[in-house]
Order: sequence, then C-alpha cells, then structure tokens
Amino acid sequence: MSMSHAGKSLEDLKREYGEIEEKLSDPELLSRPQELAELGKQLKELSAVLRLKEEEAALQKELAETETLIAETTDADMRAVAQEEKTRIQERLSTLTSRTAKEQAVRESAVVEIRPGAGGDEAALFAGQLARMYMKFAERSGWNVRILQASDTSLGGAKEAIFVVRGKGAYTKLSGELGVHRVQRIPETEKSGRIHTSTASVVVIPEAKETDLEVRSADIRIEFQRATGPGGQNVNKRETAVRLTHIPSGIVVTSQEERTQQSNKEIALSVLRSRLLAMKKEEEAKLKSELRKSQIGSGDRSDKIRTYNFPQDRVTDHRIKESWHNINGIMEGNIDAIVEALSAHHEE
Repeated sequence: MSMSHAGKSLEDLKREYGEIEEKLSDPELLSRPQELAELGKQLKELSAVLRLKEEEAALQKELAETETLIAETTDADMRAVAQEEKTRIQERLSTLTSRTAKEQAVRESAVVEIRPGAGGDEAALFAGQLARMYMKFAERSGWNVRILQASDTSLGGAKEAIFVVRGKGAYTKLSGELGVHRVQRIPETEKSGRIHTSTASVVVIPEAKETDLEVRSADIRIEFQRATGPGGQNVNKRETAVRLTHIPSGIVVTSQEERTQQSNKEIALSVLRSRLLAMKKEEEAKLKSELRKSQIGSGDRSDKIRTYNFPQDRVTDHRIKESWHNINGIMEGNIDAIVEALSAHHEE
C-alpha cells in the first residue's frame, strides 16, 4: 500500500480510482506505454487499498449495530450473545488494522548503502564482503540488483557500495539489516595471529518513487565526469559518471556504473529522492517522539546490531540474542535463517 493513500477517506479513494479508470480508457494512452504501465500499477495498488477500506467500513458498521443492540436489549442472554459478537468483530478489526499496517510498510524496492567504519583496510574488506553477501542473498531470492556506486580500494575492499534491490518484499526483508556490523578475525597480513575488530555501517531505505517526493530541478547541481576505478584512475574516455548535489540539504550522490549519462542521472536522482524521503520520515518520527517502526530495535544507524566472529565460526545478532554457525556460508548470502528470525521477533 502506498504511503500516499494513508489517511484518505473511502470516498476520496473511490474518486481517485474512477479518475485513473477514466485515464486508462483514453485510446491515445496506447501510444504512451510507460504511462499506461504506471497507471495500471496505480489502479492495482488502489484496488487493494479499497478492498481493505471497504472491509474496515463494513466491520465498523457491524460493530456500531452490535453496540446499539447491547445498549438497548433487556434480555440477558441476548446481551451475552451480542457481547460475544462484539468481541469477535473487534478481533477481526484488530487483525485487519495489523494487516493494513504491514501492507503500508511493504515497499518492493530497497536502496542499500554500505560503508567501512573503524578498522582501516580490514573494515573496507568487510564492507565489500557485506555488499557481496546481500547481493548473493538478493540473487537467491529472485530479486534484481542494480549497482549504483561501487568505490573499490586497491586491496579489494569497498570505500562505499550503493545498490538498489528490486523484488517482492525486498525492503521488508532487508530493513532489519540497518545498523553497525562488526567483524572479528585475524587479517591475512597479521603475522602475530592477533584478532582485529573492524566495523561497517549498513543503511537500508525504501526506494522512493517520483510520486513520493518532488525534487525541484532548481535545487540540484549536476556535474559530469569520467568514471574512476580503484586508485582514482579514469576507466573511460567519456564523461558518463554523474554527480548530483542537492543544494538545500548538501546531500551528494554519484553514479558511474551505467554506460550513459542519462542512465546514471536517473539512478542518482532515484537515490537522492530515497535519501530525502528517508530524512523527511526520520524528522517526522522525531517530532512525534516515535521510534522508526520499520526497523528492528531503535533503527539508529549507530546501533551495533551484529558481530561476525570468524575464529569461533559464529554470527550473533545482539538485538534478538541469537547466534548462527557456518560463517563462510553466511558470507555467501545464506542469511535466510537470520532474516526469518528477525522477522519473527518483529512480528512478536
């Protein structure tokens, strides 16, 4: 369910549904396939929202009638039956509300950003391994991965890795990964056998649609440059890399993985829009003094959420106090058990 539909009345939603149906009936729309596909998607989404709203309205009406019966009847047996019916309706309403909240939270696409923290080259290597782990998990889940930015170090680590994961439930399953991940292991360059501790931060935000947030072109500075590889050398002769600066917020987004300026510009705009939307929601949550409910724990980006201990072949999630073994398999993307355990904990 789109966040843009939250809080709208049943009448408003029906009117909006009718307007989209009218647009879809225009024969000229056949010559604009992209717009046709988008309107079809909106209609399907709105149809699901309407069904939930209509079900809720019917239950609310049934509840009001039952409460009236309880208040007016003098028959004790009849009142007891009506009271049971009221409890049953309230339970159905509660389940429906829970389902609606979940559907509102489900976003099909996620922007994942991974950066090394404390630990120098070892932290960069760990950041690169985390990026690979999530991409492998996405591949096994049947999702599509599109790399937006991959700044590698000369030793094979990652200065920064940003990618979009698109597929059913991608954001829901990956949202629990937000936070600081810690690794404990003996680096290959360590001759004394001493265990090093390094960290990497993972940020997961919903990929914003154009309709979610308007970004004024006047607020964006666009620069084109040549794509660079490890060590900063240019990897092509044409200026295909795009650097966007959002002037009001100071957010900078770079995209260089695509072959054309236009593709890189579209990707960079998508990431910028997603970051701005996430920032806006964080600010709204703070104003309401609420924790970010889409994340497990506080959702704070500085929270240490998980430790990967290589000498002990153990991965521990500190929020749910559970551990898993076969760390090499986990680093290959076999994180289903971890994701499911976090999901079950969140459901509880």
